[in-house]
Amino acid sequence: MTVVYLWKIRRSSIAIALLHMAFDRFLIHRIQGVTFFKSLGTGTGERFTPSDANPLVWGLILVGSDPAALDSSFVIKLWKKIASSELRLLLQPISSHGAWSGTNPFLVTEFSEVNSKIVAITRARIKWKKNLLFWRAVPPVTSALHSQEGLIQAIGIGEAPIGLQGTLSIWSDASALRSFAYKSTAHTQAIEATAQHRWYSEELFARFALIEERGSI
Repeated sequence: MTVVYLWKIRRSSIAIALLHMAFDRFLIHRIQGVTFFKSLGTGTGERFTPSDANPLVWGLILVGSDPAALDSSFVIKLWKKIASSELRLLLQPISSHGAWSGTNPFLVTEFSEVNSKIVAITRARIKWKKNLLFWRAVPPVTSALHSQEGLIQAIGIGEAPIGLQGTLSIWSDASALRSFAYKSTAHTQAIEATAQHRWYSEELFARFALIEERGSI
């Protein structure tokens, strides 16, 4: 099972959040059953440049066999102490293509399509010399995304201010996500540009059924 946590913090806690980004991995390694995790900064996801960063919202994505153990873990408790609000998403992978840090962490088991909300996670490692070209191509896609019928929420995510970026989006159902992915002119043009310019050294696209949603940010 995949769990995503997003925390909104007070400005006075930004320094503590940065320490979490540096040291959480040492605590998470001690949580039994966790097979993959990433600490995440967030942003508007409009241009994917450092100016998009939102220092008041931070996150974690974890893959583990026991979501309850994650909730009660020391690292999550530490985040809760500085958070003014929390959004927790419990996800079941439906499809996953590509790689994240050399592996595809989302194990897809037999799971029939349901009429539930759908979460999409896209993530890419952008080649350093391609960043400017990528940033110029992003605005039409993000504009189309935010105006797409069926989109509930979208947030930019990243492991670093530059080069390791993606999007987490929540959709009303699978058909709304498919409409954006395959019928949006801006998105299909971006796919073609990606193949032409080879912006990424690594990329991943995954879809999940939203099993449980708790809280908000």
